Formats: sequence, C-alpha cells, structure tokens
Amino acid sequence: MELNPKTYEPNIELREFVKRYWTLDGEKENIPLKNTIVPDGTMKLIFHYGDTYKHHSQNGEITVLPKCFLIGQLTKPYVIEPVGVTGSFVVQFKPNGFLPFTPIPIKEMENTAVPLDILFGEDGIKLGEQILNANSTSERIQIIETFLFKELADKRTIDNIVKSTVETIFNGNGQFSVNEFSKSNNINRRQLARKFSSVIGLSPKQLAKTIRIQTTLKILLNEEISSLTDLAYENEYFDQAHFIKEFKEFTGLTPKEFFGDDLKMSLIFDKK
Repeated sequence: MELNPKTYEPNIELREFVKRYWTLDGEKENIPLKNTIVPDGTMKLIFHYGDTYKHHSQNGEITVLPKCFLIGQLTKPYVIEPVGVTGSFVVQFKPNGFLPFTPIPIKEMENTAVPLDILFGEDGIKLGEQILNANSTSERIQIIETFLFKELADKRTIDNIVKSTVETIFNGNGQFSVNEFSKSNNINRRQLARKFSSVIGLSPKQLAKTIRIQTTLKILLNEEISSLTDLAYENEYFDQAHFIKEFKEFTGLTPKEFFGDDLKMSLIFDKK
C-alpha cells in the first residue's frame, strides 16, 4: 500500500477559520522512520483512526501521542514516528482560525499536543469517538463541521487588525516589516504584538519567519536550485549564514541535510 495523502476544502462558511482537511493513509514500511513536522503557522486537530505516533522531543524523551488531540503552534521542529499503520484525519486551521473554538489561551498550547478532553471536556471525548468510528472521510468532515458550527454559535469574531496582519504576511510570503505595518495601520507595535500573541500564539515576526521558511521549503521541493546563496537572497535573508541559521531553527537540520525524504514528507500537504 502506497502513502496516500488527500486534501479537502471546508464548508464555505468555515473558510475564515479552517484552511483545509487532509487524510493520510499508509503502511508503516512506506513512511520514514522519523518525520520532521516543520512549523507552518497553523494549529491542527489530529485524529488517528489508524495506529498512533510517537513524539521525539529535542531532549531525547519519547512519548506516545493521543489518538485525538490538538497540536498547538510550533516554534521548532516536531519529530514524530509511526507506531504502525497510518490512518489520520487532520483539521488544519488558519493562523488566526482556532481562537473562536478554544477555552485555553493559545500561547499555553505552544509546541504541545493537547488531548480533546482537556480542550472540550465530554464533548471532546464524544467528538473523538465519532471521528474514529466513522466509515469515510466525508462522514468525518460532516461530523467535525457540525461540531465547529455548534462551537461558533456564541463566540466572538476574529480581531480585524490581526486578520489584516496575517493576510499581509501570507501575501508577502513572509516578507513583512512590523514597523511599516504598524505605521500604515496607525497601531502601536507593542499593542499589535499583544493582540497577535493572544489570537495566534505567535508574534507577527515569528509568523513572518515561519511563512518565509515554508516558502523557501516549497521552492526547494518544486524547483531545481543551483545555489543556496541564490535561494537565500531570493527570499531576502541577509546572507547565507542567516538563512542556514534560521533554516536549522525551524527544521533541526541544515538545508543540505534536509533535502531528502524528510522534506517531501513534511511538505506533502503544503505544496500550494
């Protein structure tokens, strides 16, 4: 059985919050022993209807991940390993998309796998059981969208200035000046950072760095690059040393080390 990733669009009324759904199915022998998840500025609800995964922390600790959980904003590489057969359904939120659904401050979930019962109590346990026992992806999408619409019913909407900042960062592929944006939108830089952190769990600078490295990784995956120096300057890093340092911060590896199966696996859902 080959690795079989598929992506799906959310209901139009949820697209302000949900970027997409995706599934991944495959036997253990068709998946790299370890897979590096690179920060991408989004939070994800993950449901393992197959076997679960292990997490390898940077200090060498190994933990078995829950069957159903939310992965908070990542600020560093997150290394996982399949335990057996992979069968996963993932809800990928937009950078500012999970705020209306969480009872826990976004910042407290950074680099953390949060079980659904901690997030949503009995409703979270029920949601996990329904998703895991569903017979198809379309049924899983229907279940999660019913749940999200119910959660949205009485929640406040996303702060417009934060939404505008996120759009500016994404439209510029991570090329972003906090000072210029603050001046043009007549908002104090510190006030913007506070708003951003409470909604997204990252500062504007952190999200911009994350999106810039994602843009660089997609170029590495989809184009033939003759020089890392050219790639660094194309993405407006100060120099190659700055590029390598930032690359390793997010992936745990140098560009040359990362140019292999890890890259293709980590970006398999983010080619566009």
